[in-house]
Amino acid sequence: MFAVCVVLCVLSALYCAESNPSPVGDVVVERYSVPTACPREVKNGDYVRYHYNVTLLDGKTFDSSHQKGVPKVGLLGEGRLIAGIEKGIVGMCVNERRKVTVPPHLAYGSAGAGDVVPPDATLVFDVHLLDLWNKADQVVIKTISTPKDCRRSVMRTDFARYHYNGTLLDGSLFDSSYAREQTHDSLVGEGWLVKGLEEGLLGMCVGEIRNILIPPFKGYGEKGLGQEVPSQATLVYNVLLVDVHNRKDNITVENQVVPESCMRKSVVGDYMRYHYNGTFLNGLTFDTSYQRNTTYNTYIGMGYVISGMDLGLLDVCVGETRRVIIPPHLAYGEQGAGKDIPGSAVLVFDVHVIDFHNPKDNIGIKIISKPEQCNETSEVDDLIHYHYNCSLMDGTLLFASGNYENHQEAMLGADKVIDGLDQGLRGMCVGERRVVTVPPHLGHGEKGATGVPGSAVLVFELELVNLEKGVPPGYLFVWLGDSPVELFDSLDINKNKEVPQEEFGEFIMLQVAEGKGRMKPGMDPEVIIADMFKNQDRNHDGLITPDELKLKVEEDQEREAAKHTEL
Repeated sequence: MFAVCVVLCVLSALYCAESNPSPVGDVVVERYSVPTACPREVKNGDYVRYHYNVTLLDGKTFDSSHQKGVPKVGLLGEGRLIAGIEKGIVGMCVNERRKVTVPPHLAYGSAGAGDVVPPDATLVFDVHLLDLWNKADQVVIKTISTPKDCRRSVMRTDFARYHYNGTLLDGSLFDSSYAREQTHDSLVGEGWLVKGLEEGLLGMCVGEIRNILIPPFKGYGEKGLGQEVPSQATLVYNVLLVDVHNRKDNITVENQVVPESCMRKSVVGDYMRYHYNGTFLNGLTFDTSYQRNTTYNTYIGMGYVISGMDLGLLDVCVGETRRVIIPPHLAYGEQGAGKDIPGSAVLVFDVHVIDFHNPKDNIGIKIISKPEQCNETSEVDDLIHYHYNCSLMDGTLLFASGNYENHQEAMLGADKVIDGLDQGLRGMCVGERRVVTVPPHLGHGEKGATGVPGSAVLVFELELVNLEKGVPPGYLFVWLGDSPVELFDSLDINKNKEVPQEEFGEFIMLQVAEGKGRMKPGMDPEVIIADMFKNQDRNHDGLITPDELKLKVEEDQEREAAKHTEL
């Protein structure tokens, strides 16, 4: 029981010592409001900034910094303040409030102070400490968080973009970039900022958060800053570094993945299709082609995109991925771009090159296999049958003849397929396999087609299955050697000087069967014979006579002669 009483008495004594007034060399101090955290206490040699009310013992106020609207600033230990208040402020914490009772001999003594303070007056100060610092103080930096990957930190002459909250030492907010919804952008080490903030930004990484404590002489000093920052104020900045660059920076290429096969690399003047993600240095996305589900298509090296992207897309391979980091002076500069990209922003593009071509490109042909014997090859006017796979440069399959019941058929030179494919099918042997690369201007162009993106380079895997030799434009039948000298006599099988359509057709079919002539492929032979007979039956009586029969070559010659006569 005795031990319990002793403990209670000790606790009671401690409580009384904290709450009740206590003498400090004849000065009585009552600490009636003490902050929980007190990293630093006032000592002699410190500067202090505080608000106060001063009353006499009867409660009459004769002076108040609150009424003046300006806190008091003073240096302790050099006799610049009355002795009692110097003693009463020692040991205070910022934001502490205390009542300091000062006897006459530590105040204005027997002389008093004019009409305001009578002789031998005891003074009662109600003090609220707002700030303290020392001439020996340095900028104090506390790192709150830092990114794992920090490849670059702020150096002098760098340009930094950052968000911040700026407070006084008592916690009063005087400025905030967050409130303006806009970063603060500044050169570092060039005198654009107060010295303490420049020191505090040095060495920061993008994404790092710092608490920077700046003494007044490295802040706004005696002048302060308007109504926001009073004279001789310690500043506290809570800073988040958003990005950093230097005016001497060029683009940076990272995370480069080049495909094993690279036929050629991009050059100025190429037209490129690529996907991208656009982010800031802090990883925040501002744009992406993937979300639109369409590539970005442009000429490169010619000023159609920002300078940094023009540079970053040169010397790449089809299928390559790379990260391109672009400083503001090679991007959107100090002005930014609309609401999405702020001024002076470093941009990061993760690029995937889908394909590119040059407007001067022709088709590319790579022969995969070819039969040893090849007596004839495909050419204009031939009817061909072929198998194919059509894909994009990244391997995406668009079409395949295997999806249809039969192989594909085309008359070369008849505008039945895109120009590049028509050219790529020429000169092939039956059984030959080749890969043909077709640039957009010889394919489906900028608009594309159903299932084909605009400006897409197409890759065709081809196999020629069958080949029917053709005839020149305007012809339905050609002789493979010389025609009979007496053509009508050959046609007139029964020698009655008249050739009906049945007799004409029998003769033509015989010439084809014996390999002496060739009809236009891809057409019904009966239709061809009917058209040929109609052309020769000049009087339309159903019979061809000797004076009506003429070879098409002769008709063409007569037609040309008639043109020259008219001229």
